[in-house]
Amino acid sequence: MYAIIVSGGKQYKAEKDLIVKVEKLDANVGDKVNFDVLLIADDGNVTTGNPVVASATCNAEVISHGKGDKLVIYRYKAKKNVRKKQGHRQPFTAVKILEIAK
Repeated sequence: MYAIIVSGGKQYKAEKDLIVKVEKLDANVGDKVNFDVLLIADDGNVTTGNPVVASATCNAEVISHGKGDKLVIYRYKAKKNVRKKQGHRQPFTAVKILEIAK
């Protein structure tokens, strides 16, 4: 059984006991959070929502907060001696899926 959940404007595939890195949440480590469920698949039976499945819930526990790998952004203009190097690390929250209920 798996579900497609939405968090931070992005969709993630979630299964029981899976650790998922979602966009940073305003929750402390150890807190329980709930996600909206867009789709549930269980032994070939697929239920989709419009836009969410009303009877479905996805419960998770916050494991940790962190930052992703560094991305280097480098912009320049040829022949003009214009250069700009910039780095970015996207913050995330790691959550462990505890339960997916229909």
